[in-house]
Amino acid sequence: MTSQATGTPVGEAAAAASTHRARILDGVRAGMAGLIELSESIHAHPELGWQEHRAAAWTAEYLESAGFTVERGYLGFPTALRAVAGSGTRRIGFCAEYDALPGLGHACGHNLITAISCGAAVALAGFADELDLTIEVYGTPAEEGGGGKIEMIKKGAFVGLGLALMAHPGPVDSAQARPFAVGHHKVSYRGKAAHAAAYPEQGINANDAFVVAQVALGLLRQQLGSGTRVHGIQTHGGEAPNAIPEHTQGRWYVRAETLQELGVLEEKVHRCFQAGALATGAELEWEPESEPYSEFRTDARALALYVRHAESLGRRFDAPAEHATMNRASTDMGNVSQLVPAIHPYIGLGCYPASNHQKAFAEHCVGDAAARAIHDGAAALALTALDYFSATAGDEPHATTEQGAEPWK
Repeated sequence: MTSQATGTPVGEAAAAASTHRARILDGVRAGMAGLIELSESIHAHPELGWQEHRAAAWTAEYLESAGFTVERGYLGFPTALRAVAGSGTRRIGFCAEYDALPGLGHACGHNLITAISCGAAVALAGFADELDLTIEVYGTPAEEGGGGKIEMIKKGAFVGLGLALMAHPGPVDSAQARPFAVGHHKVSYRGKAAHAAAYPEQGINANDAFVVAQVALGLLRQQLGSGTRVHGIQTHGGEAPNAIPEHTQGRWYVRAETLQELGVLEEKVHRCFQAGALATGAELEWEPESEPYSEFRTDARALALYVRHAESLGRRFDAPAEHATMNRASTDMGNVSQLVPAIHPYIGLGCYPASNHQKAFAEHCVGDAAARAIHDGAAALALTALDYFSATAGDEPHATTEQGAEPWK
């Protein structure tokens, strides 16, 4: 009997799949101490987007020690890198993110993303020659609003990959990324200072312009669909209570289901900020912080493989829908997915209601649950990539490992 999916005798395919799985798991286990050290070092020294110098260096050092050839400062970006093992015609790219959040540190768990991608790549590297693979790791700066991957795409990164993968931590496991397209904007108003008590008629209040804009935005939300988000912060509101503010600043995000819908919504939001300028006489400055992030295009076959392998490691995808909404978070990996086949599953730390972008979540990004996520994420991604390009794809699921086990110890 032969497998309809591969044309390979079923017994032979099953034996090959079992051997490949064992090699991947052995490789991930063997590297766990170094992966945990890499993750915890990045976590302990958070760096903002485009400033991830230590994280990029530590990632490069780890991959070099595993036999990868690493190009630091990739494409002219000081904190980007590309690491390569093998020289096959079929290219697999693992994306590593390592930027932190202002004031919150690694409350999105990018330290774990780096360790997972590195672990998967190193475990898979041993298959490069026999399966005609090139294994690549991309260190991608500034995911948190800076659009690092988009800037890398503009200079030629990721082109020609057969599959791009990464796994992002969340409070629970969630397989399919469904991020909003998002635009990031800097907003500022220029007015005229004056003594607020003695000469108020001489002032142009740039803070009032923000107030008017936010009222307009609040009213606009009555007419917005459920697949949209508009939110932001005012980062500077003036100098002193008795001086009419002449300069105010803020950062605003606009999200929609697709880039096309985003463009329509951004026009409406822009008009709200223009209303603030019109009402007060202040001058509005509105500029993007980065190129817009795209919606995600998931490769269905790769995602099905990931789910199969993650479940075989004890992962479950049955969390209540309201616990799994991290999969709606915007990401510049969406832009990569528009260029090459890609997946971006979320790997759970079992910590709900603590969730991303909270200090409590940052605390969960180290420790036993974090180590388990590194192990399972690296193994599942490596097995997914292996099956995607291997004759063993389509075989029956493997036996499950209990969730409570600690195979890295």
